[in-house]
Amino acid sequence: MTGRRGRSPALPGLVAAALATLTSPTTARAHLNSTGMGPLYDGVLHFVLSPEDLLPVLGLALLAGLRGGAQSRRALFVLPVAWLLGGLAGTAAPVTVGSPFVSAAWFLLLGGLVAADARVPQGVTVGLAVVLGLSHGWLNGSGMGDLGPAVGALVGLTASVFIVVALGSALVVSLRAHWARIAVRVAGSWVAASGLLLLGWAARLR
Repeated sequence: MTGRRGRSPALPGLVAAALATLTSPTTARAHLNSTGMGPLYDGVLHFVLSPEDLLPVLGLALLAGLRGGAQSRRALFVLPVAWLLGGLAGTAAPVTVGSPFVSAAWFLLLGGLVAADARVPQGVTVGLAVVLGLSHGWLNGSGMGDLGPAVGALVGLTASVFIVVALGSALVVSLRAHWARIAVRVAGSWVAASGLLLLGWAARLR
């Protein structure tokens, strides 16, 4: 018992360190990991391995799902389109470095809304999808280089966004049991908690 209690305080620090490393702005987010299978799959891999992209998308999917089918359908189509447009615009820009503080803000905002089961109107959900898609798409697209490979990577990215929103929101919409919706809110609280950890770690490193 004593040994377990002695080790447990290190866990939050390890989680924060992992999040800070994964979302560190020391390298450009546009530099994709190569899968060896072409730009399309490089874009998919980049999205899956980038928590600063994946967690806000998941948070928005959960939020839209809690608010029902209509908002889920809006988010499903608005977010990927905005992401693609932002990415295409970003390909003409120099490399833009992401900020862990901005990532933490998205985690806190979307995770907090899900945890609170906030009854946000449809316009707010759509607005969040537009801003999230344009800003993250811009960061993804900036510094990608030649337009041809960049477009392929962005298509892979936006297809991944579409799939996550489709599966996440559809799952939540289908839930009827009260305990299941509480579980969704708990997942949102974990996204928000990740934002708090990242915010504290980024502030400490400044």
